[in-house]
Amino acid sequence: MSAEVAPGPAPEPAVPFGQFIVKVHGHCNLACRYCYVYEGPDTTWSTRPAAATPEVLERTAARIAEHARAHGLSALSVVLHGGEPLLAGVVALGRFTDRVRELVPAGCAVQATVQTNATLLTAERLTALARHRIGVGISLDGGRAAHNARRVYRSGRPSWPAAVRGTRLVRERFPQAYAGILAVVDPTLDPVGTYESLLALGPPALNLLLPHGNWTRPPPHWSADRPVYGRWLSAVFDRWWDTGRRETRVRLFEECIGLLLGLPAATEQIGLAPFATVVVETDGSIEQADSLKSAYDGAAYTGLDVFRHSFDEALRHPAIAARQSGAAALAAECRACPLLTVCGGGQYAHRYRAGHGFGHPSVYCADLQHFIRHVAGRLTAQVAPAPVSPVSHEGHSP
Repeated sequence: MSAEVAPGPAPEPAVPFGQFIVKVHGHCNLACRYCYVYEGPDTTWSTRPAAATPEVLERTAARIAEHARAHGLSALSVVLHGGEPLLAGVVALGRFTDRVRELVPAGCAVQATVQTNATLLTAERLTALARHRIGVGISLDGGRAAHNARRVYRSGRPSWPAAVRGTRLVRERFPQAYAGILAVVDPTLDPVGTYESLLALGPPALNLLLPHGNWTRPPPHWSADRPVYGRWLSAVFDRWWDTGRRETRVRLFEECIGLLLGLPAATEQIGLAPFATVVVETDGSIEQADSLKSAYDGAAYTGLDVFRHSFDEALRHPAIAARQSGAAALAAECRACPLLTVCGGGQYAHRYRAGHGFGHPSVYCADLQHFIRHVAGRLTAQVAPAPVSPVSHEGHSP
């Protein structure tokens, strides 16, 4: 396997990884119809063990600590992922998280989160997760059954009843563990209605993700002529902005505002910040972000693993180095665009075209331009000085 890498020099020195996505379980209890991992072009999941062994998890914890020590990290993030990570059992999740915290240098804070579809959440499991200081991030497409029609069990039975039950349990009984909701945008749904339905589930934060697609496999309902997704996001932004942003944090919106104000970005979706996330699969393989699996079979492959290689070696991998080279790795059209520092070329996986690699603008280029300009317009209107009223000279001598 070989990755199609966009050209561009790696920065010196490389930016250390700050987020470690660990696949504790490689299978899922759902069969979401749009899943890019199990329904997409990549098939590597089918050749790997269902669950990470204790040996893989122990070695992963040691490698994370080694990386933290080598770079003097004061904080890092561990995301327990899958598949559905709760299939690995909360005992294994807690033991691994505790082990990472034991091994990292003193003074390095470890934020641990499990990203789950919420169907397996129970009071007993949530109590155990809370005991090990593991937050709970939930994946839903909206706050109503109709919004989640594509998120089904393998039998075709809807997962919504179990998912909403688990989500409400977190919100009502374990609010301190509630990390937020991750939702994939569906432009066929009413944007404001979808957003308000998610608000009803009380998330402290919301992350809106564009569905993975590229120039070879365009996203569903995508149009080359109309910014379908950009308009959807703009409508939700207006609803969020007009209420004073008090109801919840929306990561994409906050990042866009920050970038427009000249602040650095911390998201894969927009901005030019070096990519600092790495994935460990159930067999110990070190890979790039899962989103690349939407491009082609083996796109996330590096040939590295936690038994034989350090995360510093992963930083030197050509594909990862290219993702840390900023504007140098982008298409000429992107480098010439006035929105470059905000858009950043969009998400890496969305730039792919078969036979030509990732050296293209995002397939969402028109959508991102529409959304960013819309946010800029609202921000400008908010901070523009009020017009000065003319001074009246009535009653005064000239």
